[in-house]
Amino acid sequence: MERLSFYKKTGTVVLHVIAWLVVFSLPYLLRYNYDDRMRQDPDGDRFLYLGIGTWILWIICFYINAWLLTPRLIYRQQYIAYILVTTVIFLLVMLVHGRIFQAFINNRAFRFGTSVAFNLPTFVLVLAASMAFKVLGDKYRNDRVSQARQEETLKTELSFLRSQISPHFVFNILNNITALARLKSDQLEPTVLKLSSLLRYMLYETNEEKVPLQTEIGYLNDYIELQKQRFGKKLTISTSMEEVNTGYDIEPMLLIPFVENAFKHGVGMLSDPQILIGLEVKDSVLRFTVDNKFSPVSDDVKDKTSGIGLANVKRRLNLLYNKTHQLGITSNDGWYRVKLELNLRA
Repeated sequence: MERLSFYKKTGTVVLHVIAWLVVFSLPYLLRYNYDDRMRQDPDGDRFLYLGIGTWILWIICFYINAWLLTPRLIYRQQYIAYILVTTVIFLLVMLVHGRIFQAFINNRAFRFGTSVAFNLPTFVLVLAASMAFKVLGDKYRNDRVSQARQEETLKTELSFLRSQISPHFVFNILNNITALARLKSDQLEPTVLKLSSLLRYMLYETNEEKVPLQTEIGYLNDYIELQKQRFGKKLTISTSMEEVNTGYDIEPMLLIPFVENAFKHGVGMLSDPQILIGLEVKDSVLRFTVDNKFSPVSDDVKDKTSGIGLANVKRRLNLLYNKTHQLGITSNDGWYRVKLELNLRA
């Protein structure tokens, strides 16, 4: 980590040096007749040294303004103090510039007023560039920190939501197994094996950010088979899940709460309970529907965690897919319908 930080700082210094070298060279690169003028002017070399010395002063002003004046005065909105301080700095720079002028060009008189008029635009440009460098750099760093915090918050929240869904789901499956055990059903052993497969998925694959869509569909099918074993002919279950091409990924356990909710509330005081489940992918858009009959006057016994999975999946959809999904939940004519459209390429 320390070595990486050292390389990063060294790289930053190198970039700054290269940038200043480019700035230094531009005036001379753009003057095509500069060599002829240098040969004609006996003080040409000395003016070159004067220019280099003055540019060093501008570099010092650049970093003083970026690292000291801008954060301490501009950020605090002390504009009058900033103008006074920069004025003093400019006058000091002109005094030093005069000393450099007299040191290299001693056969010409130094005119302070002319020098101020000539160098003031450059000084203002240096301050403006320095301030832009500082403000944009701080904004970039703050944006990165903010983004990192948002990502960390999102990961923490999603982990919490997922941890709530999983125990709720296992609780319901264990209830199914309890019912099979009481009935001494021959389906108890294959049901336990299927549950083992589901738990393996939950423990080892749901820690991934995303899983193949086909894997999630397989998980849904296993869950539905467990419920079919539990209810038998008491419940009509119709599924239509089209074969999905590889290449699509989805958040793990994103769809199961809708199916779980249908089994929880679609079976009870109903003469003909039915659950219809459909899934298709077209043009990279997943369309998932779950319909179940329900009785508005039914007073089914529900566990205290009822609805946790469905509430969490809504929250996860808003966090992860935001405007790239549409979720509609309606209840009409004794039917409860969930319709989800999800852009898998967004």
